[in-house]
Order: sequence, then structure tokens, then C-alpha cells
Amino acid sequence: MTKITTILFDLDGTLINTNDLIIQSFLHTLGKFYPDQYKEEDVLPFMGPTLMETFESIDKEKSEDMIREYRTFNIAHHDELVKEFDGVYETIAALKENGFKLGIVTTKMLNVVKMGLEVTRLTPFFEVIVALDHVTKAKPDPEPIRKALEQLQSTPEEAIMVGDNYHDILGGKNAGTKTAGVAWSAKGRAYLEEYHPDYILDHMSDLLEIVGARQR
Repeated sequence: MTKITTILFDLDGTLINTNDLIIQSFLHTLGKFYPDQYKEEDVLPFMGPTLMETFESIDKEKSEDMIREYRTFNIAHHDELVKEFDGVYETIAALKENGFKLGIVTTKMLNVVKMGLEVTRLTPFFEVIVALDHVTKAKPDPEPIRKALEQLQSTPEEAIMVGDNYHDILGGKNAGTKTAGVAWSAKGRAYLEEYHPDYILDHMSDLLEIVGARQR
């Protein structure tokens, strides 16, 4: 088996805990356009797809207005609602010390990605970020993952895609990488298992053993 040299991560729900921020942003936006129609459990399926996909599925004519409303609320409340996941910082630091190439592949816009990395102190570890504004097609299309690998001068055979959503698992499979789902996904471990990732991480530090990295 080819040795893994490159690890690509989704951002939201994988590296940083934006679950509350995303849920509150959806509830605020939908509450403004459709008062009293949406509860928390109704918006969980919207976590993962692009905002355009989600809001167009609700009302194509209002989708751009809803996206604007969502982003305004999301940025205004970002730093107060974003939290760190246990063990992520330490694991990413160890991977970097071990010489792994690290990249982020996300369906977020770059400006908000940078905010999330800054507030969780992860900015120095990532050589490449492929955000929504860098691609024509988002995950699960392989385009963003292939773009990240190209920038890192890596091949799919030596890479693993880590994420909390089916877009990450299918995106990795479509690009030819190994895949790992994170059990702390807001949608739960059983949801991810349906997409047959190569690995499920109960804790981010599980990744160190999978890729053969030394513990800090």
C-alpha cells in the first residue's frame, strides 16, 4: 500500500466546531423568510451542501436573498459561536511536525475559512486551502480535492480525505483518495457509516496511528 503523505480536511464539523453557528444561522435566516416553519432538526440536513444548493431547494427565487442574510448573521456571530473540538489542535500540530502535507477542502468561502482557522489557532499548519470560491463544482465532485492535491504536488494514492459529511466521503472516493469519517459529526456515526469510509475516527488523534505518525 502506498504510504500516506497528504491529509485533506473538511473544515466545519471536522476541524472546528461550527455546528451551533451553522444551525443558528439557518434558523435565523429561515425564521426571517418563513416564520415558525423550521426547527433545529429540520436544518440538520442542510449542513454540508453549499448554501446555494440548500436555499435553491427551498425557494430558487429567494435563494440569493437568503444566502446574503445567512452570511451576514454567520459572520456577525462567528467568533462567539465557533468552538474547538477536543484534540484537533494537538493532532494537527503532530501531523505537521511529522512532515505530512496538510490541506483544507471546504464548501465555505475563503474569507470565512480564514476566520475559523484564526479563532482556533490552526492557521499556521495548512499549506493549501481550496474553498468554494476556488472551484466551479463543490464536493462530492472531485474537482476541489484534485485541485488541493495538485497544489500540494501529491497523488490520490498517497492522500486521505477526512470529513464529517457524505460530501467529504464521496468526494474522496470520486477523487481516488482514502477516506475517513469523524464520529463527532452532527449527523452521527451511523449516518457516516452508510457511505463506507475507509476509517471512522472516534477522536482526531486516531488519525496518527492510521497514517503512521509519531505522537507528540
